[in-house]
Amino acid sequence: MIHAEGVAEVTDTTFDTEVLAADLPVLVEFTADWCGPCRQIAPVLSAVATELAGRMEVVQLDIDTNPGIASRYAVLSAPTLMVFRSGEPVKSMVGARPKRRLLQELEDVFESV
Repeated sequence: MIHAEGVAEVTDTTFDTEVLAADLPVLVEFTADWCGPCRQIAPVLSAVATELAGRMEVVQLDIDTNPGIASRYAVLSAPTLMVFRSGEPVKSMVGARPKRRLLQELEDVFESV
């Protein structure tokens, strides 16, 4: 898996505990080794994880080794970014994007808390 520095990895086994039961909103990147845009967004996720520390968790899930969760949330493309709050998916974005755009897209997650 393409690992973004400072971003934890979740699996089919740990997803419910780490994501759905989390106190903070969680941004999940559904990723895969073969995914070029996933490589592009890895440093963006690291930066966002640092910038939003204490306000949002950022984690990665490899869709090839963890097909259960990917299938549960109908993830068809990588990277898919999904925000979960209080155990529910509240936002979904597909594709790599620059940090500034990602932060803008995440603003409404905090505004509606």
